[in-house]
Amino acid sequence: MEHDRAEAIALHRWAVIAEAANDRLTPAERGVLVRAAAGKTHAHPDGEDRRYSRNTIDRWIRVWKQGGLEALSPTPRADTGEVRAHPELFAEAAALRLEVPSRSAAQIASILFHRHGITVSERTIRDQLRRRGLHRAALEAEPKTFGRYEASRPNERWITDVLVGPHVPWPKTSTSVRAKLFLIVDDHSRLLIDGHFFAHENARACQDLLRRAITRRGLPEVLYADNGAPFSNAWLSRTCGVLGVRLVHSKPYSPEGRGKQERLNRYIREAFLAEATHRGISSLDELNDLFGAWVELVCNTRVHKETKEAPITRFERTGPHRQVDEVTLVDAFRWSTTRKVTKTATVSLEGNHYSVDASLVARRIELRYDPSDLDRIDVFFEGKLAGRAVPFVIGRHTHRSVPQAARPTPEATGIDYLHMVATAQDEATGTGAKVDFSQLAMFGGSTDEHAPDDGVTQNEAAAQNEAAQ
Repeated sequence: MEHDRAEAIALHRWAVIAEAANDRLTPAERGVLVRAAAGKTHAHPDGEDRRYSRNTIDRWIRVWKQGGLEALSPTPRADTGEVRAHPELFAEAAALRLEVPSRSAAQIASILFHRHGITVSERTIRDQLRRRGLHRAALEAEPKTFGRYEASRPNERWITDVLVGPHVPWPKTSTSVRAKLFLIVDDHSRLLIDGHFFAHENARACQDLLRRAITRRGLPEVLYADNGAPFSNAWLSRTCGVLGVRLVHSKPYSPEGRGKQERLNRYIREAFLAEATHRGISSLDELNDLFGAWVELVCNTRVHKETKEAPITRFERTGPHRQVDEVTLVDAFRWSTTRKVTKTATVSLEGNHYSVDASLVARRIELRYDPSDLDRIDVFFEGKLAGRAVPFVIGRHTHRSVPQAARPTPEATGIDYLHMVATAQDEATGTGAKVDFSQLAMFGGSTDEHAPDDGVTQNEAAAQNEAAQ
């Protein structure tokens, strides 16, 4: 019976992989067939319908190529005999789990081995405990539950996220890029406050969208975001601080509070992205134009299943929303960075060099600027405006001559440094007498018959020698 059952399972596995196991298939063609097989249900010999992962089907193909149909037969478990011979081990494993619910299957297997000398696999213990309802998740003292939350009014809480969109042509590189859809949804009304596709997923894209949203819909009280790089940075924190918006990040691996955003993401994929991909997109601008029209005419005007009314109607019911003045808005979306001024009264920013006031040399200053417009960079020192940074230009002459004031003639000290050195040298050698340089010719031992007498100068002797020659 065991042999018949093993053969039946082997034949079942062969039926699953038969089409994809053809040697004439290319890797790409085989991948298509494997994915198709993984997406179907297959009638198992035990009467159940089962689904198999791509990894499992690929493994069966490799095994069949190595050992044929026999290799597809299930291999007996190494611990099967021990388990059947000692069924009381499971009762002890259950007691060990109940004693300490956090005790893992590996730890229980280790305890059973050291206590009875019998090896039982972790998988066997895990499966048996799960069948008895003793898996660790079921024994938690306080099972984790998720409550429902809804803001009490519009603009009380905004939720932001990034959704990966389709590939669009990118003229800067003559290739395509994956468009990133930055979204903001109002928690109370489910209104899609604003959304825009960008070529890059960074902090600048997040701030551009937030500025557009505040200009159109007013100022929120709370901005709720995940811990991604576009939302966890100093620039967004400064923006929210200047505007008085509380920035809240969700806890990692905790979906609380993001259900509305995730539901909207699914709706956008089904109702817009699927149609846009089918239609074809020629540019990022075209994609944004189509998305903007779809948001205004479809997404924000449909009747929401939860609230039973259109998001735009629910959002506008409370009247005009809190706005922010233009000066504060401009300052909030400027970036801030700290630099130390060099000896030439310059600083570097975004790969460029800028001149600042010379009085700020060797001091740390704050630069406030719009990352999309570097024409105006304000300089702050100790919290106060200290002028602007202008592009640094090197000319032919950096300084012009300036007449200097006449300095007074210093008084002579009378110190002859070299005389003191010579005196010290004489004392060190013990001579104590100065050398008469006029007598150096005598020390040279000259044998020239025309050498000058004591009364003849060197110049005259040289003239006589030349005449004699």
